[in-house]
Amino acid sequence: MTDYGKAFRLDGKTALVSGGARGIGAAIAEALAQAGASVMVTDLLERPGQETVERIRRVGGEAAFFQHDVTNEDQWQAAIAAAEKTFGPLEVLVNNAGIETAALLSQCELADFKRVMEVNVNGVFLGLKHAVRAMSPGGSSGRAGSIINMSSVAGLIGTTGHISYHASKGAVRVMTKAAAIECAQLGTGIRVNSVHPAIVGTEMGTNFIKHFVDLKLAPDYATAETAFKAAHPLGGFGETADVASAVLYLASPASKWVTGTELVLDGGYTAA
Repeated sequence: MTDYGKAFRLDGKTALVSGGARGIGAAIAEALAQAGASVMVTDLLERPGQETVERIRRVGGEAAFFQHDVTNEDQWQAAIAAAEKTFGPLEVLVNNAGIETAALLSQCELADFKRVMEVNVNGVFLGLKHAVRAMSPGGSSGRAGSIINMSSVAGLIGTTGHISYHASKGAVRVMTKAAAIECAQLGTGIRVNSVHPAIVGTEMGTNFIKHFVDLKLAPDYATAETAFKAAHPLGGFGETADVASAVLYLASPASKWVTGTELVLDGGYTAA
């Protein structure tokens, strides 16, 4: 008989969460730690990253911080090595780090487009590449594992003024599926899935709404916010805990038969 309490536990596992200093990333790191994982929090932002680690430690969890630029391949190798050295074999990677910009298509600067793709796509690719190397049989960890890539409903549908972000999150969605198939067919034991939140009550979520005002697509913030809330059939925006709970499921043994899927967290936004 399956012990469903243990099925959602991560005791003895090492996890790495990129972009884990604040917002959704911090909530994910805290959720994984509460479930028993030892968590390496990585981010460019050192002080908020250390604060996330301290919150985890105060409630008895294990965590450490590593300053990490996800666009730098050498730093990806160093971050994974640090996680393994500090806590043991890596078995969970959450590719959470990402950025967002806003511009109408005809006004989008190529440099801005490239920067979003560099962080949101190249960063995920590098995380996938080096986590798969580490987790595969014969790798530095060699225990298989779960990789969760943070996409967005922006990887499923389009909106005005966010061409770069949509392109990047769509790429993450399909890259996840390709990696999942490859890892399964090669017998690595590694599962790869993507998570697709709609608007969540974070700084990035607030900025997303502000962009519509800045681009003169809405007269003011309150009007834009009301319209977006109304577009979510369950009402309101998501919370960071909603996303963290979904990631915990995909990281845990409870999802051992799940790979290559896209888990949509949107209060019904894309179903309407």
